[in-house]
Amino acid sequence: MQDEYRTVARAGVHETEVNRSRFLCALAPAATEQEAQEFIASVRKEHADASHNCWAYVIGANAQVQKASDDGEPGGTAGVPMLQMLLRRDMRYVVAVVTRYYGGVKLGAGGLIRAYGGSVGEALDTLGTITRRRFRLATVTVDHQRAGKVQNDLRATGREVRDVRYGEAVTIEIGLPEADVDAFRAWLADTTAGTAVLELGGEAYGDA
Repeated sequence: MQDEYRTVARAGVHETEVNRSRFLCALAPAATEQEAQEFIASVRKEHADASHNCWAYVIGANAQVQKASDDGEPGGTAGVPMLQMLLRRDMRYVVAVVTRYYGGVKLGAGGLIRAYGGSVGEALDTLGTITRRRFRLATVTVDHQRAGKVQNDLRATGREVRDVRYGEAVTIEIGLPEADVDAFRAWLADTTAGTAVLELGGEAYGDA
């Protein structure tokens, strides 16, 4: 698994104009291929009168799923440059749709490649990206007496506290970078005089 990846901060649209053709790049985060396809369908519906609605998406932290469509533009001049731009920027779990309204001037293959790829690049710059890092999920079980201090210390050191549950003891769910696990275990034992229990779970990604 990748230690980190980047994705779009939010959904949005950025418009550029090239030789009187309008290019509207719609970007959105997409957790699954189905979400990406649904976003593409919604943009196509909104711009049913456009000359082309070309798209590309990358799903998976390791970019396992990569798909693109030229939607009637000459082969390899739209979807592929869009996909290449997403990959060049290390984007994951993201879908891009570039809607073109033809302005009467032919751009040629090179012009189309620059326009579609550039449209995605500009949209990423405008809408912003976020980095998500791989974390090991961990559960800290501690007595009520020490729980408050442990929580405060966790937050003070920038640890991601994902959930807190109160029962006979207090269970705190956190996310830990894999490299920090041993040091955290030692810190926890020291802070709680060895009374806290640390259980490691699976892996997930969180905001860096």
